[in-house]
Amino acid sequence: MSLSLVQSRALLGLEAAVVTVEVHLANGLPSFTLVGLADVEVKEARERVRSAIQNAGLEFPNNKRITVNLAPADLPKDSGRFDLPIALGILAASGQIQAARLAGHEFAGELSLSGQLRPVRGALAMALALHVSGVATRLVLPAESAQEASLVPDAEVYGARHLLDVVRQFLPPCDGDALPTEPGDDGWARVLPAPQGPALRHADLADVKGHAGAKRALEIAAAGGHSLLLVGPPGSGKSMLAQRFAGLLPAMSVQEALESAAVASLGGRFAVERWMQRPTSSPHHTASAVALVGGGSPPRPGEISLAHHGVLFLDEFPEFARASLEALREPLETGTITIARAARRAEFPARFQLIAAMNPCPCGYLGSALKPCRCTPDQVSRYQGKLSGPLLDRIDIHIEVPAVSAEQLLTSPAGEATDAIRDRAGEARERALARQGKTNQSLQGAEIDRHAGLAPDALKFMHTAAAKLGWSARSTHRALKVARTIADLAGSPAVEVAHVAEAVQYRRALRAVG
Repeated sequence: MSLSLVQSRALLGLEAAVVTVEVHLANGLPSFTLVGLADVEVKEARERVRSAIQNAGLEFPNNKRITVNLAPADLPKDSGRFDLPIALGILAASGQIQAARLAGHEFAGELSLSGQLRPVRGALAMALALHVSGVATRLVLPAESAQEASLVPDAEVYGARHLLDVVRQFLPPCDGDALPTEPGDDGWARVLPAPQGPALRHADLADVKGHAGAKRALEIAAAGGHSLLLVGPPGSGKSMLAQRFAGLLPAMSVQEALESAAVASLGGRFAVERWMQRPTSSPHHTASAVALVGGGSPPRPGEISLAHHGVLFLDEFPEFARASLEALREPLETGTITIARAARRAEFPARFQLIAAMNPCPCGYLGSALKPCRCTPDQVSRYQGKLSGPLLDRIDIHIEVPAVSAEQLLTSPAGEATDAIRDRAGEARERALARQGKTNQSLQGAEIDRHAGLAPDALKFMHTAAAKLGWSARSTHRALKVARTIADLAGSPAVEVAHVAEAVQYRRALRAVG
């Protein structure tokens, strides 16, 4: 048979679209043509596939005109994931393997010149696409990639180490012993999820001395899913607090873990040992807008998507480029980021909790009792002005982190442990989920009015505070959602004046610091 069809998948954002690799062998001037909107890496598959087939001891049809079509033709294809299906298509079209037996399988894998299979990006995204669409098929991948794809529930994933390992499964029965084998070769096997070891332990919040107010803010943020801005002088403990925040969050559900791992797999950062662990992304302040929110050609996920269902920690917040910071505004509201280009469009999830840290002024010591500030009012204004009002509006909690004295640092006992705080925050989050099916931070529009439950005197207090502080509608709603979380932590069905008063303290204008 001179025509064969092999199934694979292309990655476009987090979607894994079906690609049919069509291979046709014809008489004529020998050539190897690859069509179907293939990127440079895919076109280079011609040389990799030719060498891999020959070095594996198989026959490459050098005397034929080979045409490979990656359908659909208008879907962009990139990376070396199509090496394996192209090689199998050529072998099936030339009669070396049974083409009919390839049905019910999907293949992806990059080939080395010797025929070894190398891992590919997005293996978990491919398995997740099969799971979501309910397609019952076998997914054949390089062994390293198969391990991550097997984490998807009910996935039938097979791993192989060499082209020959795959070819042996589709040979005619009489040709099974014709291929060379290596001693102890067990390169083909169904891959099952590896048993999970003990969960990775986050650094303990008990290590941080003092800062009762900041720890309270972290607890509220963990309970309600709120974003947080830490403002304080150098060395006050902002980074220590932020790095311990992920330990306060509840355990991930399987669906959350799959979504987070699929994004990490697209970026080539997935590690099996971090399965079911909430990610923490900490990009340097020199990161570009593309690195932060995603982009490129083809579109790749940025740091905000790699922090999906986890924490995005931005230290030295005002030092980030203005364009990078302003790009955060939409994802903070919607939980997604859409990368739109002339040729293609991709959407990535980006439901993260933002923890930002900054100094109050360029020298860092504005309002510090330990060291005088040497900045002029104009320098302070220019520095804080790097953060736009709309961006600050979208950060729910603003908290000061004052410097800790040497005496307090050396003599104070250890603070409250992470486990105790996480339990309280988890109980409050469960109350919110039982009441409204989502965290308080996710409430929108009429949901806020329906679930906030303000007592009459608390409503009056909120009106007065919003008017005197000049809050926007967004700021008022943000404060109301924080107050709802504080009430949940207290086990109160209604939001009382005390809860609103505490929430108001977390909306202080940045310029009032110090």
